[in-house]
Amino acid sequence: MGTASYVLAGAAGADPHAFASACHGAGRALSRHDSLRRWSGRSVADALAARGIAVRCPSLRGLAEEAPGAYKDAAEVVAAAEAAGLARIVARLEPLICIKG
Repeated sequence: MGTASYVLAGAAGADPHAFASACHGAGRALSRHDSLRRWSGRSVADALAARGIAVRCPSLRGLAEEAPGAYKDAAEVVAAAEAAGLARIVARLEPLICIKG
């Protein structure tokens, strides 16, 4: 929610190693339970709003579970995929709004 997203393209010759696929997310660094202990939904919403990111979510609990800090650093994950020759970065996108279902 509060970190950049990336558009990746498959790298030439990566098919035998990655089956023509690339990472589709950074993956969690903390469990949902640990996220709930660390953040409140209100604090996450306020922190994102302070950065100009609008958030809409049916519950504050859901925001706490999905706090940006609960995930690995996406920049590091895509840099690793690029360094491994599995994909190349096409674009880096900054969030403006996030809608959680």
